[in-house]
Amino acid sequence: MTGVSSARYGFDPGPEWLEADGLGGFASGTATGARTRRYHALLCCATTPPTGRMVLVNGLEAWVEWGRKAEALSTQVYEPGVVHPDGHDRLRTFVAEPWPTWAFALGDGSGVRHEVFVPRGLPACACSWSLTPPARAGTASSTRVSPVLCVRPLMSGRNYHHTHHENGVFNTMPEVRKLEGGACVRFSPYHGVPTVSFRTNGVFAHDPVWYRQFRYDAELARGLDHLEDLMSPGVFRFELGSGREAVLLMHASTPGHEAAPEESPAVVLDSWRAGERRRRGEAATPVGALRRSADSYLVRRGLSTTIIAGYPWFTDWGRDTFISVRGLCLATGKLEEARRILTDWARYRSGGMMPNRFPDEGAAPEFHSVDAGLWYVIAGHEFVRAAREGGFRLARGDERAILDTARGIVEGCIEGTRLGIVCDPVDGLLRAGEEGTALTWMDARYDGHAVTPRVGKPVEIQALWINALAMTAGKDRALVRLLARARESFPERFWIEQTGYLADVIDVNHAPGHVDRSIRPNAMLAVGGLAECLLDAERARRAVDLAASTLWTPMGMRTLAPSDPAYKRHYHGGRVERDEAYHQGTAWPWLIGPFVEAWVRSRGSTIEAKREAWRRFVQPMLEFPGHGAMGHLFEVADGDEPHAPGGCPAQAWSVAEVIRLAKLLEIAE
Repeated sequence: MTGVSSARYGFDPGPEWLEADGLGGFASGTATGARTRRYHALLCCATTPPTGRMVLVNGLEAWVEWGRKAEALSTQVYEPGVVHPDGHDRLRTFVAEPWPTWAFALGDGSGVRHEVFVPRGLPACACSWSLTPPARAGTASSTRVSPVLCVRPLMSGRNYHHTHHENGVFNTMPEVRKLEGGACVRFSPYHGVPTVSFRTNGVFAHDPVWYRQFRYDAELARGLDHLEDLMSPGVFRFELGSGREAVLLMHASTPGHEAAPEESPAVVLDSWRAGERRRRGEAATPVGALRRSADSYLVRRGLSTTIIAGYPWFTDWGRDTFISVRGLCLATGKLEEARRILTDWARYRSGGMMPNRFPDEGAAPEFHSVDAGLWYVIAGHEFVRAAREGGFRLARGDERAILDTARGIVEGCIEGTRLGIVCDPVDGLLRAGEEGTALTWMDARYDGHAVTPRVGKPVEIQALWINALAMTAGKDRALVRLLARARESFPERFWIEQTGYLADVIDVNHAPGHVDRSIRPNAMLAVGGLAECLLDAERARRAVDLAASTLWTPMGMRTLAPSDPAYKRHYHGGRVERDEAYHQGTAWPWLIGPFVEAWVRSRGSTIEAKREAWRRFVQPMLEFPGHGAMGHLFEVADGDEPHAPGGCPAQAWSVAEVIRLAKLLEIAE
């Protein structure tokens, strides 16, 4: 599991799981139930989808009582590293398909099956428990008392980036209303915080207790606040005998979802469960699991659709969205979702730029990226082509909006826009950046310092720019001439014969002739990942082979060659340490897409090359133990062995690029 050592606990917390609601909210945790992040929660909802996320129900304490005997089903970690209770000792199996399911063994030979899932389109979470018979008949005591399941919700009511601490303001008083086959117990913890409804077929007893000093070691490893206090307002009790299933449905009263269903909790659970089984289908292979996980990143923004960059802490970013839409939507046949995303984002174009981020609070977009707009041009044109070839009925107005936006981005770059972004009329290439900025995907910053500023003419920006020109030029003579000039200039200005590779940035800091010769994976976008290859066959082969020998790892592409003095071997520590390493050696799974496509092209794009590329470069990532949240792929990994994953455990463009590759390489699921 990312960022957490099992030695700290004396047991392995296990892989992480994620259940997303399609609104920006989610449930997440570990296989053992031990929460190791401030983001691990059962009910985290987006109050202004997909932003304004609040954690309402962090977790549960659960145990089974047999008269005076109690057996725990939950596991918590407290400061200074105390593990209590011992539910992990009774855990026999955990699976994430079709949703997180635990099997616990009890002392008399029987067991408890526990399921958690999030229904699509609702700020809700479904939990259920059922008693399973002993593996061998006759092993359970015939004189035992009927087992009672006890469940204590652990609650906060906070921003999902923060932690919660004991106070005298939390409102523990419930509002209880009878339902057919159960009851609805409602809590309004703080003013301005969504009300939480628990619909249940159990019996609730009001008994408020503060649980203090939960410890989240994944946050401790990141140098962040890692201690939290949570309120449990009472206990839900369920009779587990006679095949009865215990049901606890959580629902947040967010805008548009103020009222919870009034039906019997068991009936609602059955309905949600049946709907989710139909929607999710089967995921028998790693690629199948990734394709199904694609839905997790497609979320609502207002009346439209956008893409969450990663869970648990990212929202929707322009660059990530336009890179990811190719794999999450185009490669999976979700063309309607792609249409919504591209037409909605088109409204935000400003000159030659697209927003790179919508903040958590407020709706004003932020413009600080040179490539978000260029990726929009690529994704937009690929979508229009896919729609035409696939017979997708695309309204003329929508097609026009997408193509006009793409053209406007190119024209805006030619004319010049903010932050020093403008086409150089001499060589036809795109220059970008001002002092203190970091406008490419390598955008780590702290205290006003850009770690990899790359001001000038970055290599992958030229690949995107030339591809964007090729897509939009049409019969426009001025654009056709500019495209020809840029195509001719690129290899002349970027190729370094001594290394057999491309410069990472030329005209550094806008000083003509100044060259950054760093060996980085950005060069691969000049050979693969986009429609046009900008190098001849011999140079392309040399560049790809150098990248394979120096940058490839089983967990993605290093962002800097290990021989470089600035190379950082590991991605760990506090924010400054992590930002310093983020693009200075740390490996990124999403870069496997352009690299593998470049490698296959350099081998003639044969069937044999495709199969070898998948086996050699992609399978190791999918088979790597603890490669992220189950069914997903992580954000980053250490550049050096053992290439421990880091960052977000579920990252959109990591998943998207592997899905795109699987289709491109014709990999059967």
